[in-house]
Amino acid sequence: MTLALYPGSFDPVTNGHLDAAARAVRLFQPVIMAVFDRPLKNVLFSVEERVELLRETTKDMPGIQVQAYTSLTVDYAREIGAKVIVRGLRDAIDFAYEFKMAQINQTIDPDIDVVFFMANGEFSFLSSSTVREIAALGGDVSGFVPPSVAHALARKFGRTK
Repeated sequence: MTLALYPGSFDPVTNGHLDAAARAVRLFQPVIMAVFDRPLKNVLFSVEERVELLRETTKDMPGIQVQAYTSLTVDYAREIGAKVIVRGLRDAIDFAYEFKMAQINQTIDPDIDVVFFMANGEFSFLSSSTVREIAALGGDVSGFVPPSVAHALARKFGRTK
C-alpha cells in the first residue's frame, strides 16, 4: 500500500483528528501522523507531550505510526517516502487554506498528492483551539477528545489532584 503522511500540530489531538486518521488508514498504510515541532502558533503542549498523547490515543489503531518533524511538510513527506499528504476539512475556511497549501506543495513536489477527508458532521465544529479554550475555562471536553487527552488537559490547567 501507499505510505501517507498526516501532519499537524495536534495540540491536542481531537476525536476529529482520530476519525480522519481511521479513514485514511483504510486507504493508505502506514499513515504517519507527524507532529509539527514548530507551528506558527502558541502551543499548549510540548512536542514531546503531543507525540506521547498521539501515541497513546493511536496505540490500538493498526497502521498508524507517530513521529515528530521540523522541516517543510512536503520535504518531510519526501524524506519518509510518502506519496500522499492527508488533511482534514471541517468547513469552507479550512478548504480555502488547505487548497492554497496543496497548490504550494504540488509546486514544490508534483509527485506528492494531497488527499482531503471531509469531517464527519459530529466533528465539523471541532478544533484543537476550541478544545483548549473549553478546558482552560473548566469545561468538560470528554466528548471531544480521548480520555488520556482530557486528563492531560485537566493536569495542564491544574484541575486534577
